[in-house]
Amino acid sequence: MNPAEKPKVSALSIIALTIGAIGLLSSCGQVQSPESQSIKIDGSSTVYPITDAMAKEYQNTNPKKASITVEFSGTGGGFKKFCAGETDISNASRPISPGEMEACNKAGIRYYELPVAFDALTVVVNPKNNWIKDITVEELKKIWEPAAQGKITRWNQIRRTWPNRPITLYGAGKDSGTFDYFTEATVGTAKASRTDYTASEDDTVLVQGVIKDENALGYFGFSYYEDNQSQLKAVGIDRGKRAVLPSRETVEKAQYNPLARPLFIYVNYNSAQNKIEVRNFVEFYMKKAPTLVSSVGYIPLPKEGYQLIYNHFYNGKVGTVFGGKAQLDLTIGELLRQQANF
Repeated sequence: MNPAEKPKVSALSIIALTIGAIGLLSSCGQVQSPESQSIKIDGSSTVYPITDAMAKEYQNTNPKKASITVEFSGTGGGFKKFCAGETDISNASRPISPGEMEACNKAGIRYYELPVAFDALTVVVNPKNNWIKDITVEELKKIWEPAAQGKITRWNQIRRTWPNRPITLYGAGKDSGTFDYFTEATVGTAKASRTDYTASEDDTVLVQGVIKDENALGYFGFSYYEDNQSQLKAVGIDRGKRAVLPSRETVEKAQYNPLARPLFIYVNYNSAQNKIEVRNFVEFYMKKAPTLVSSVGYIPLPKEGYQLIYNHFYNGKVGTVFGGKAQLDLTIGELLRQQANF
């Protein structure tokens, strides 16, 4: 053959070669692409213990399947990443807000809203505090409202029978869903709070602060109290009838209000459609939640509740039933009725 001549290749041969190359690349991508096998999760530190335990259990069951990273930057911080398309799942201790809904909508991100547990947001003090057993919602407002900053600084300013000692406060940071829920439930407006307190999205920081400070009062999720109850003292919440301590029983009986609240995971719709491991993990989550939620210190929904919520995921029901705001005094039964009508 003359070196200057090129072999003639038919159009059909070119098409066949092209299809074969694409198929080879596609199959290689399915086997080798680490990104397709990864699940990225961020958000609420309150929901973190549930999802982290779920991820570890899933990886123990399916060790070669998926790389799952679970981090926490607070509910608000998690939604920023989620609505920017940086994560597949966002843990949340409150429903998605109107601003977050708009951000997700602008980015073209649709999502499943899946309630996974109930929490008893817990007010705590140091065990050496021998004067407080209960506190009213009005007294919590007096402590935490913006007008209290620099003014309400001693225990006897809250209740005259309490000692003339300084009070030091520990609470959720501004990117935390716990901060949003607590301020709305006690002060009356989400995010309305004094700022002269130790704030953190990491609940372990708050736990350690109260443990080391005899004059402390703080708040965080029930799981963090239960894990450290030998070093912390829970305070009963009095709404005018009697003081109620946080527990699974008081939440299930709708007695621990207004500080009982649902917890969520939000799942990126496209991730669930395009990543089989995301779908498998969510299915695993719903299956294991009734037992695993209890093991990490939260209150599970009934088994039929998880089946109902999984059906929304299976049937592709995206969006939120909350209209962009938390619902105070929501019970497990009322939550499931909302889900049934979703």
